[in-house]
Amino acid sequence: MGKRVAVVLAGCGVYDGSEIHEASAVLVHLSREGAQMHVVDHVKGQPTQEKRNVLVESARIARGNIKDLATLDVKELDALIIPGGFGVAKNLSTWATQGKNCVISKEVEDVLKAFHAAKKPIGLCCISPVLAAKIFPGCELTVGHDTECEKWPYAKTAETMKELGCKHINKHVTETHVDAKNKLVTTSAFMCNAPIHQIHDGIGKMVKEVVSLA
Repeated sequence: MGKRVAVVLAGCGVYDGSEIHEASAVLVHLSREGAQMHVVDHVKGQPTQEKRNVLVESARIARGNIKDLATLDVKELDALIIPGGFGVAKNLSTWATQGKNCVISKEVEDVLKAFHAAKKPIGLCCISPVLAAKIFPGCELTVGHDTECEKWPYAKTAETMKELGCKHINKHVTETHVDAKNKLVTTSAFMCNAPIHQIHDGIGKMVKEVVSLA
């Protein structure tokens, strides 16, 4: 039987949900690894004038195969992966407005802590490593590079993660970093201004590492 991996989505769309290409790449590579995918979602987003149903939005990506995060049972799963996109910083946490002083939604924090306590691997890409930075001080992570330039426009995120007590490891977009102690696998994805095939390759390596640790 393939490894059972939960994929947490935060809506649909780079600016207020899960980044579609990242989420798709995660699902494609999990399929290639023979993993059983359990796509789950956090539905309690930040207040907004527009009425949104993040669960319904996420179902667009998951082709309808979606469950509420509240139903997730860590004991039935082998690993967790959270794609990036601003939904991580807006719907799963308040990172977008508060940075290192952010609050992570209780459901998401509980799930991350449960996988960590069970010593089950967690894969994070793009902006989603900030969730681990907030919850697991001292962990090792990458969001790419820590020096801002045209190629790395969001490099200040790495500095903020360091301020939270984490060790940031500079990595190219096609590379991952594995924190063996905490079983965290991270890759930069669209934190880098790179061709989409390189994003896809980096996520593929992240997925492969997560599955091998599961």
